[in-house]
Amino acid sequence: MYCYEYPRPMVCVDMVVLRKTDNGHEILLIERGNDPYKGSWALPGGFIEMDEKLEDSAYRELAEETQITQIELRQLKTYGNPLRDPRGRNISVVYGGILISGENPVAGDDANRVNWFDVKQLPPLAFDHDFIIFESINLILGDLGF
Repeated sequence: MYCYEYPRPMVCVDMVVLRKTDNGHEILLIERGNDPYKGSWALPGGFIEMDEKLEDSAYRELAEETQITQIELRQLKTYGNPLRDPRGRNISVVYGGILISGENPVAGDDANRVNWFDVKQLPPLAFDHDFIIFESINLILGDLGF
């Protein structure tokens, strides 16, 4: 159905979800259930569907992997380093928000587990998610004034 002479990249969304604690902020991560990086911690996210808006993809993927639905997400930045994904050229549109609803995340879809981590003590992360998190925290807590 889609036959073009030129190669096309994969497009996905990743979500940076924070919550405030007495000691600062925590970030919600998933343990990946599939390769690449199976068993590694990562941001919730996944591939967009051909017929949905980017924002709708972000809310859908977050709900599928964490059961979180009561959050306002804002588009933060796009990442497109050609080597960021071993499966091939992948462009990620990152969304972020602060969870204030008190919802408890539950792992679903291709996430084995979900857990909150102190933003200053992150586990080793899949892909380029450490860099994305570093930049996104600054945007969410500073520049964009969430």
